[in-house]
Amino acid sequence: MITVTDETTIGQALQAAVQRYADNSLLAVPSNPRRDYAQDGVEISYREAGTQIAALARLYSEAGYGLGHRVALLLESRPEHMLHKLALNTLGICCVPVNPDYRRRELNYLIDHSKVDLIVCLPSRLASIQESLEDTRHKPAVTTVDPLNSTALQLPKASRAAQAGQVTADTPASILYTSGTTGQPKGCVLSHAYELAAGKWYASQTGFVSIQEGKERLFNPLPLFHVNASILSFYCMLVSGGCQVQTDRFQPSRWWEEVATSRATIVHYLGVIIPLLLKQPESEWEKKHVIRFGYGAGVEPQLHAVFEQRFGFPLIELWGMTEVVRTLSDYTADRQVGTRSFGRGVPGLEVLVADETGAPVPFGTPGEMLVRYSAETPRKHFFSEYLDDPAATEKAWIGGWFHTGDVVVQDPDGLLHFMDRRKNIIRRSGENIAAAEVEAILLTHPKVQGVAVMAAPDAIREEEVLASIVLVPGETASDELCSELFDFCQKEMAYYKVPGWWWFTDEIPTTGTQKIQKHRILQAGQDPTTLPGIRDLRTRKKRG
Repeated sequence: MITVTDETTIGQALQAAVQRYADNSLLAVPSNPRRDYAQDGVEISYREAGTQIAALARLYSEAGYGLGHRVALLLESRPEHMLHKLALNTLGICCVPVNPDYRRRELNYLIDHSKVDLIVCLPSRLASIQESLEDTRHKPAVTTVDPLNSTALQLPKASRAAQAGQVTADTPASILYTSGTTGQPKGCVLSHAYELAAGKWYASQTGFVSIQEGKERLFNPLPLFHVNASILSFYCMLVSGGCQVQTDRFQPSRWWEEVATSRATIVHYLGVIIPLLLKQPESEWEKKHVIRFGYGAGVEPQLHAVFEQRFGFPLIELWGMTEVVRTLSDYTADRQVGTRSFGRGVPGLEVLVADETGAPVPFGTPGEMLVRYSAETPRKHFFSEYLDDPAATEKAWIGGWFHTGDVVVQDPDGLLHFMDRRKNIIRRSGENIAAAEVEAILLTHPKVQGVAVMAAPDAIREEEVLASIVLVPGETASDELCSELFDFCQKEMAYYKVPGWWWFTDEIPTTGTQKIQKHRILQAGQDPTTLPGIRDLRTRKKRG
């Protein structure tokens, strides 16, 4: 593994990796004849990547871009995104990835809030950028890349001079925008030190998550505007001489073929991926893979062992978030499959499970998970700030701990178990109900394809459980089916956790990383109990 210290910059790490691993593959794209680029697949070595990145850096520098500038990239999940990002970071330019699923309003917000100096996009995305610029106060320059030659770049001259000085480990490398579930997205500013520390942390794990220098091929189906693919997995591969296999998007029907033909040794996943793969018919490809482990979050407990038995490798559950992606994971031989456990606090990522006042709660009691590097340097290797929002930054760090918003339970031996996001806890008649637990049960029913569970107001019980259901193709919503699902839940969980309200829908809105956006199911201020076709089974909820 290359040497990475707290003073190392991304440009320095890249140079060291190119020298040490020149002939290894750094980036790969699996073949896919249905894709509109690289249908036969692509392999880019460290040496080739270094040459292309240097050429791009020269073009940006000659156009006047440098330290202190911000450049937005709308290059989807193509390898060009990482080549441009590394070129920008080498010069001290901050990269602002753009979610390709953003609509006009969302693009407007990102452009005005980040105040980027330049937008670099695919030709196919130019029209949407130009439409947004009709509305924005901020008017950055725009250019497109040649999909056949990423270094053939025509750059407009920078409208302001670069800052004086040198690139340091504290220089912003990326601004990643949160999903904005309770308001406008916040821009997480991530430094060179943060991004490299994330990769070094991952590459230094032991047990099931041990990384073999120069041998790993990590298949990541998550998008490059997200912290998982562009930072956690990519820098792990960069510092250890491995290869990131970057597909354009998750496709259940092609997953095993792409994983097998790309010779991937590690896969990343989100919980939503697991049931979709299990519902695929058996294929020859699923038996040809060489995967050593999967690394991700959110596998439903009832599906964890089922998946491992069918496909033959462990799913290692982790915890991480954009503000700190140095992950915690349950990677030991005695890991607890199917319990939502994700490891213990360790030096460099200390954990406190606390109540609403910040005081520690007893073992076995749900509380919010607070994290820090150490008492002396709590914010080391965390995000630098929320862009232009010092109040939100300080609020997140009340008491010297970062408040994650995740509700967990801690065992006496320190093992942590995820319950739900704090905002997804439903309070019914004094009982705390984790929406994730109810969703996990419902997803095991063969007629349910997707589900989102949330709170509905209740005049007597404070809140009631509401389930939004997407049925598998061929099934139709009916009173009989609703009753069937209710009875199914009654057998699997305490009566008070069973949804009292049931709503069947064709689609549940998600982010580009397939995280459910519950705030988009309802209009602002809408009473969920007024949804068209909603079914009320509250009177059937009784103690057994």
